[in-house]
Amino acid sequence: MFEGHDPYLVALSVAIASLGGYTGFALAARIRNTPGASNRLLLAGAAAFLAVGIWTMHFVGMLAAPLPPDTVYLVLPTIISFLICALVVGISLFFVSIGEPSLKRVASSAVLLGVGIASMHYVGIHGLAGSFAIVHDPSMVLLSILVAVVSAYGGLRAFLAQQEGVRLIVSSIVFGVAVSGMHYTAMLGMHFEPLTGAGHHHVSGGLAASQQVLSIIVAVLCFVIAAGFLLSLVPDRRQAQVSPAADPVSPSVAPAESMAAAAPPRPVGPLGGLGQPPRAPAPRLPVESADGTHFIETATVRSVRADAHYTRVHDGTRERMCPWSISEAEAQLDPSLFLRVHRSHIVAIPHVALVRKEGDGAVLELDGPSPHRVPVSRAKIAEVKARLGLVNRRQA
Repeated sequence: MFEGHDPYLVALSVAIASLGGYTGFALAARIRNTPGASNRLLLAGAAAFLAVGIWTMHFVGMLAAPLPPDTVYLVLPTIISFLICALVVGISLFFVSIGEPSLKRVASSAVLLGVGIASMHYVGIHGLAGSFAIVHDPSMVLLSILVAVVSAYGGLRAFLAQQEGVRLIVSSIVFGVAVSGMHYTAMLGMHFEPLTGAGHHHVSGGLAASQQVLSIIVAVLCFVIAAGFLLSLVPDRRQAQVSPAADPVSPSVAPAESMAAAAPPRPVGPLGGLGQPPRAPAPRLPVESADGTHFIETATVRSVRADAHYTRVHDGTRERMCPWSISEAEAQLDPSLFLRVHRSHIVAIPHVALVRKEGDGAVLELDGPSPHRVPVSRAKIAEVKARLGLVNRRQA
């Protein structure tokens, strides 16, 4: 498969695809924890970095290939190949980021994305011009499309899993290898057939770029991807750094923290309903799906996240939309089991599997088949520690 290829550029192409995948998935993983218009920016950034990573990997792979010496790149097909890649990546991510991420929705998005990646590849391939004709092996074309669809499905699953840390790195490496595998599988089925001098006349009819010009463009995009990768490693402290004045659930921070540290918490009515008559906790929560409203047991709920005037309920496997607002969910849930740890987040204390400090706040990881993390505002750290039995007795 790699006969005649430059091994260093082959390795670079895989690394570029992996870096682009990491950056895109890292941005995508923050979408569900950032309510409001920022979702659009994060989704656009995730799609852009994934598209640039896939497209740049393709042309780094082309630079590594043993092409005829008179090869040039037609500018129009090259630009169209990038636009195809950006369009299908954006549509696929948008399609799985709204509504219920069912198997049918994810699979159809993966087919769209895989076919789009393959189309980008073959449009880019036919942007090559010179005294040759390009012939493809149909069986290898089908195999490359299958590899593209499978890699797209894995990438979308990584997007939905909101993975972080080592799992995100592993997913990105697998994604980079899979996308590169599609490219080199297609290259294995491609052959050049020499033409007479008359077959080269079409090059002068359109704008073309040499391999040196393409190398400069690819080098710039590689730096862009590397810069985005490094920026994605910087911790996002905006969610953790919530001031007491900005957190509506804790108007008086110091007394609440000292009381929480001094004695175990007691359920007092609804989570935020001090001064209101206590109500019986709701045994189930309503969640919306394509076929109507379902009800799930509160015992299965791991967290509730504000999403505009509604909320997203995570049951340890996936998030589903709930018609309640964050305030209504706070008032309906059992305060002995649930705690509002952030102005946009409520967690089920029995399902907390990990807690660690991050910036001025903290982060909780909740258990389940798909563990996920929730930010804790600075004002709620003491109460969270008390509920988890982590009060420092030397300070008591």
